[in-house]
Amino acid sequence: MELSHVTFQGPPLDDHELLEQLPESLAGLLDSLNGFIQFGGGLHVRGACAGPEWHSLRRAWLGPRSISDLFSTVDQSWIPFAEDCVGDQFLLRSQEVLRLSAETGEVDATGLSVGDFIRSANSNPIDFLSMEPLLQFQEEHGSLADGQLIHAYPPFCTKEAAQGVSLRAVPAWELHEFHSDLAKALPGVGGGLRIEVRD
Repeated sequence: MELSHVTFQGPPLDDHELLEQLPESLAGLLDSLNGFIQFGGGLHVRGACAGPEWHSLRRAWLGPRSISDLFSTVDQSWIPFAEDCVGDQFLLRSQEVLRLSAETGEVDATGLSVGDFIRSANSNPIDFLSMEPLLQFQEEHGSLADGQLIHAYPPFCTKEAAQGVSLRAVPAWELHEFHSDLAKALPGVGGGLRIEVRD
């Protein structure tokens, strides 16, 4: 499989125990290239490695404050193998890729395998990966550093976001924690009620 615009390649694979727990489709991908970032941050596929922490699939799947710890809608058996520029997660459940909308905690099936997911991301990255925030960020601030994601304020899921958002780069796990708190608050507010979001 040919990958375009790879801007980061993961370190040598050193978590062989984790690799053995993965479905063959994902294990094969990481065995050939141990995770990567494409399109300057549009897609980050995690690797089977001890570090850096932001790139470690073990940290995201099984570590303390893992994706399943942070989001009650995510089963621990689902593998959070990738994320987009704003921290939405791509999870592997059996052979199907799911998408977690991180601001709301909603999970949707894509109907795609890992291979089909990667091919779709490479054939039409702007639309498939919803890269508009990254393009705006690059225009306003330049490159997004490895290990960082884009924090939108106000969050995209709010009514106020229709008037425009400000974007800033934050460490990936800082944004995951913020989204987790936001998603936990949303089910209790109901339609049209106000919540306070502190940037």
